[in-house]
Amino acid sequence: MRVGPPGPALFYCRDPARGDEQEADLSGSADQGAVERRLIVENGVAARVAVLIEAAIEDLGYRLVRVRVSGLNGCTVQIMAERPDGTMSVDDCEAVSRAISPILDLEDPVDRAYNLEISSPGIDRPLVRPSDFDRWADYEVKIETKLPVHGRKRFKGVIIGAAEGAVVIERDDTGKDEEARVAIPLADIGEARLVLTDDLIRESLRRDKAARKARGAETETEDQQADEFEQADEPAQKPKKPSKRNKE
Repeated sequence: MRVGPPGPALFYCRDPARGDEQEADLSGSADQGAVERRLIVENGVAARVAVLIEAAIEDLGYRLVRVRVSGLNGCTVQIMAERPDGTMSVDDCEAVSRAISPILDLEDPVDRAYNLEISSPGIDRPLVRPSDFDRWADYEVKIETKLPVHGRKRFKGVIIGAAEGAVVIERDDTGKDEEARVAIPLADIGEARLVLTDDLIRESLRRDKAARKARGAETETEDQQADEFEQADEPAQKPKKPSKRNKE
């Protein structure tokens, strides 16, 4: 089963047609007060989808991470979300799908038939909030900026942290006479994503297990978690989500 984008992700949920309405239990999650705004956002159709669904996702106690519209299987609308503690279960994905599907059906932001995917951000996740960079300090990141910064648009290195509207990284791709440690304004970042490494996989599994234990949720064994990541490389047939234009 494909779990989110290329690279292991934690969970994937097809657009469900289930009638068992089960409210998500977010008790034990991190502070559910004011939601930290995303500074790295979408454009075009994906931005329209994000505007429509973000409030509904937050009302459930989750956070929107990213919306991506791609040509996969004709057209796929992928929505990444997470609990405040960074976890996201299959039941959580289904709760989000039930909340946003009626909104998308009514507003019809996509001008063609599409497949709807709800998933966790995954291990090699996008970083979209300042706290994401602090949370994953000491791990590798790839960053692409909208405009040249320090003479380039692509950076790779270890995250030091975020402060004063910028993320600081220790680059491992420096050229001659280039500084290794650079500050990249968050407002200039087009995309930032963690680099998949063995250390990152181990730490992601550890954090996920700790967060679930902290809120009293059932935890999986390492073998069960590893099986899910192996399944992430297997393609899955996603359900068709027709737009109203295609119904006419």
